[in-house]
Amino acid sequence: MSNANIKNITTSAVRAGINTDQHHGAVVAPIHLSSTYSLKAFNEKRQFDYSRTGNPTRATFAKTIANLEQGSVGIVTSTGMSAVHLICQLLATDDLVVIPHDCYGGSFRLFTHLAKRGQFKLIVVDQNDQSALADALAKKPKLVLLESPSNPLLRLVDIEVVSKACHEVGALVAVDNTFLSPALQQPLTLGADIVFHSTTKYINGHSDVVGGVLVTKEQALGEELAWWANCIGITGSAFDSFLALRGLKTLPIRIKQHQENAVQVAEFLKNHPAIDTVYYPGFEDHPGHDIAKKQQAGFGAMLSFDVKGGVAAVKKLFANIELFTLAQSLGGVESLINHPPTMTHAGMDEEARLAAGITDSLVRISVGLEDINDILADLAHGLAQSQQ
Repeated sequence: MSNANIKNITTSAVRAGINTDQHHGAVVAPIHLSSTYSLKAFNEKRQFDYSRTGNPTRATFAKTIANLEQGSVGIVTSTGMSAVHLICQLLATDDLVVIPHDCYGGSFRLFTHLAKRGQFKLIVVDQNDQSALADALAKKPKLVLLESPSNPLLRLVDIEVVSKACHEVGALVAVDNTFLSPALQQPLTLGADIVFHSTTKYINGHSDVVGGVLVTKEQALGEELAWWANCIGITGSAFDSFLALRGLKTLPIRIKQHQENAVQVAEFLKNHPAIDTVYYPGFEDHPGHDIAKKQQAGFGAMLSFDVKGGVAAVKKLFANIELFTLAQSLGGVESLINHPPTMTHAGMDEEARLAAGITDSLVRISVGLEDINDILADLAHGLAQSQQ
């Protein structure tokens, strides 16, 4: 049975690269660390000739992600941000790009700074404001970037509805699916043209790889972007591809446990006197709850919250937790805690952060796979101390 014929995502993830070795019958896809490959003869290339252009291990990983996202072409990049930068190669100086006002700080920084250099024109808009989004689309952009759920406030956009509106004006739609992974959402099936991830996060899942991946719905667009990935030299390494492929095999089962823990954490925080607001799409009163139910297979394991007492309380919280690690990133087996204004979104100026709703009291957590009682006890201790 070929992986292409397997529809269940759990089976597809587990079977990624299994029994594909044609030389020695290795059950697990081997790592091909060679930087270069011999030609058969003068001007007769094999399938691979140089690892920046193509590598067997990277190709297996790319094909697997493309299958999971139900796309045509997968391109593995060195980082999540290099995947975003790769999309920018489609743009000319007169092209218009629309990005969400509350997107990941690294994406915001990249697009705003490239626009300042004149690489393209840019509109930053609240994509939940239908009137503002309609006005932006009326200007006929070349590319519209979506991030659903958004980082760090877990806002959602209806990918199907927005993609249809974008296509009506001739725009390409690229969706950041990092927070959910293909285990919980497949934007290409909802109308997007491109989906991308930081594979550093849930796809690898063990905080030991930095990488990215991009998948296109159409073959021709994928081939164009693959050409650019080789041209500018941002393709991922064989070893990182191997590790990410290894992590991917447990993605569905990890996501299941991540979510089970996250539901209990969200409920705990919602009822805690030290918390003002919890941002979690699993709550029925979350503005994007119905959208999440429509386009996602689950609510994910990311959530954020405002701590009463501002920065002073946040500092006390961080100083009094032991299980949660204060660090960048997300999606690993370990629980991580983050202060977006000074960490993930420090690249946004204060005005832009506040406009996006990212206040100094905001904390983001990536709920890990530790025992739920230990997770809750750690948060309870830290929050109690935050109000002292």
